[in-house]
Amino acid sequence: MNPSASPASAQEAKAHPARIEYVLRLGDSALILAQRLAEWCGHGPMLEEDIALTNVSLDLVGQARLLLAHAGQLEAQGRDEDALAFMRDEGAFRNWTIVELPNGDGRHDDYAFTIVRNLMVAALMVPWWTALAQSSDTTLAAIGAKSVKEAQAHLRHASQWTVRFGDGTEVSHARAQAALDRLWPYANEWWQTDMVEEQAAQSGIGPAPADLRSAWTATMQAVLAEATLKCPAASGFVSQGKHGQHSEHLGYVLAEMQSLARKHPGATW
Repeated sequence: MNPSASPASAQEAKAHPARIEYVLRLGDSALILAQRLAEWCGHGPMLEEDIALTNVSLDLVGQARLLLAHAGQLEAQGRDEDALAFMRDEGAFRNWTIVELPNGDGRHDDYAFTIVRNLMVAALMVPWWTALAQSSDTTLAAIGAKSVKEAQAHLRHASQWTVRFGDGTEVSHARAQAALDRLWPYANEWWQTDMVEEQAAQSGIGPAPADLRSAWTATMQAVLAEATLKCPAASGFVSQGKHGQHSEHLGYVLAEMQSLARKHPGATW
């Protein structure tokens, strides 16, 4: 079965605007995180890790393609995955803010920051893809069944490296803890359930991320305990990326990612 081959009528799209939004949030988040990880290509701390992160990025690109193609079919406005990826402006993207942050805090990329973010995202996506494999949307169910295996591999990789950083040297521990402290508040965006997520859950399309919080917390606590890292204190900060309100960083990501497609609109290879 081809997960991207599920046509939707215009009437269906009008009946389910929250469904389109739900799919876009997943697709955009996978796409932007893939772009951030691709920035490590040729710059990894060692050859094996350079290849490993590139493979994670490619997995995420594959997920994004399937999800954006499905969103385009659901909205029935003639936009394919490329149009949604390359021809939308910043405010139309629905990715979580955590995935658009630079790969470090300051002028230099930080591998600990990248790894901890991957851990946080993968710890969420394993139960999310597992739930989506049972979606009433058969295309999402097929994407979920495929993607959960990739997310499990991403989680193993990020978990192993988080433990190596946290339970390593004094410097590596400090860098991992600093990354965790900076990233932790951005998880709050997942736990703020809105109408889009409520409707998706009620209709059997997919879970509200808040319903996955206990599973996410259990995974994070287990990894952090082994890594001798401290779980940060709760924060009232809530980012709004899934509502189209982004940090100053997304515009730079899109400018680079979209430049060729916008310079040659409609071009084919």
